[in-house]
Amino acid sequence: MRTIRSVLIAIALALAPIASPAAADDTFSQSEILEKARGFFGETTQGLAKAVEKVFEDKGRPNAYIVGEEAGGAIAIGLRYGKGELNRKGSATRPIFWQGPTIGFDLGGNASKVFALIYNLRTADQLYQRYPGVEGSFYFVAGLSVNYLQSGDVVIAPIRTGVGLRAGANVGYIVFTREHTWNPL
Repeated sequence: MRTIRSVLIAIALALAPIASPAAADDTFSQSEILEKARGFFGETTQGLAKAVEKVFEDKGRPNAYIVGEEAGGAIAIGLRYGKGELNRKGSATRPIFWQGPTIGFDLGGNASKVFALIYNLRTADQLYQRYPGVEGSFYFVAGLSVNYLQSGDVVIAPIRTGVGLRAGANVGYIVFTREHTWNPL
């Protein structure tokens, strides 16, 4: 009986979700992120608080974040370009750039402020790769959106608020780079 119990405990431990590799000291609390986001976006609507709450509910505590700006446009095929700063607890901020193509039922243009929560980022160098994603947006003068991008273990949840006239849905990817480039591929 004791052997069966030991085997069942071992199986349960093997199937249990693995905790995030980042310690609580290396992550940001929901109140810290909300304070930073409000400082960056200004006193925006209740939608910002709900977006942050939803991401925390889905993904937990991030261990990095990006604050920045981006612009994009599309007529079925689109492009997006952005720049910002990568923030990690206990580390200096780093400049970061991103760009990428999209394709889909998408029309218009927009400019956005971006506050992206990042999960499972062990080193800043892990960020410099492609992150595929699907996005739907509707900007008629102003809007707020959240989506998830993932490559390997690293998950990015960009929260965007911006202005423009754009509507549609698309698929594409974002490439993060150390330096600005016009090449979206």
